[in-house]
Amino acid sequence: MVDHMILTSARQAWPPFVLVTGLLLIGAVAAADGLFEALGARLARARLSARSLLLALLGLVAVVTAVLNLDTAVVFLTPVLVHAARRRRLDERPFLYGSVFMANAASLLLPGSNLTNLLVLRSEPQGALAFAARMLPPWIAACAITASFLVLAFRLEDHEPENAEPPPLRIGIGAVATLAAAVLVVSLQNAAVPVLSVGLAATALRRLRPRVDVRVLAPLFAVAVGVGTGARLWHGPVHLLAASGFWAAAGIGALASVVLNNLPSAVLLSAQPAAHPNALLLGLDVGPNLAFTGSLSAVLWFQAARAVGAQPSLRDYSRLGVMLVPPTLAATLAALLAARLWL
Repeated sequence: MVDHMILTSARQAWPPFVLVTGLLLIGAVAAADGLFEALGARLARARLSARSLLLALLGLVAVVTAVLNLDTAVVFLTPVLVHAARRRRLDERPFLYGSVFMANAASLLLPGSNLTNLLVLRSEPQGALAFAARMLPPWIAACAITASFLVLAFRLEDHEPENAEPPPLRIGIGAVATLAAAVLVVSLQNAAVPVLSVGLAATALRRLRPRVDVRVLAPLFAVAVGVGTGARLWHGPVHLLAASGFWAAAGIGALASVVLNNLPSAVLLSAQPAAHPNALLLGLDVGPNLAFTGSLSAVLWFQAARAVGAQPSLRDYSRLGVMLVPPTLAATLAALLAARLWL
């Protein structure tokens, strides 16, 4: 019986992990091609005010997160945002924390944007377009509130940009693979294997050893299978969600992500079809902005920030997150309810 539960957990968990592996590989190729750096450098050199530059770069994070997954965004765009701030001699803190806060907030739009989306909704067959149509209003709300908060929380003074020429913007293998992945994710019910194939092919063509070791996903897969098996034996979390309302489900997801991390929390709370799965998703996706422990993306962000000489503070992360998450969660839940009335 337990063996059957382990196999069932593994069968349900592998597609999300395979999809994210493919997206990380594609993101690595795009970064090696200089795609992200070139876009960031052009924005930094543009005649934009400091606040407009921050908003433009946060928009870039939101788009990359939606298409290529939030882990890809924090790994490859955190250095871009930090360097853009330095080129303009700006306070780099809103750019530094903005990269991870916006990545978490913007991971609501597509199933592949966040591994937790795939884990929670694996028992609800639906296309990416249907998912995006339902989650677009919460996504807009989350991105808008996050961007507004960062603009208001930090005082940015304008400085002239450096005159150095930005790196050339080339349409290479990474850009083509990114476009292919976006088409596959939107058009296929289960794009895991096709996206992984694109990622492997792009990496092979680029003869690239990715900066991100995708083997980090292997222990997470083992944790997902283990927690999923345990949740099938112990139905307490499922019963808790079933007894909770729409708003409470989001709160449970947010708090669980801080205590357990959002990945095992997603598996634990959705081993059986979850009550209020979309509200739960909002908590699991936005909640990690409360604390560094909330998601894998925060760990990857911390490593990427330290690699470029930034000094991320876990205390500041939570101090800012405590102010940001409650209004973001409330607004996204309200937007989701409003969307239900129209769809």
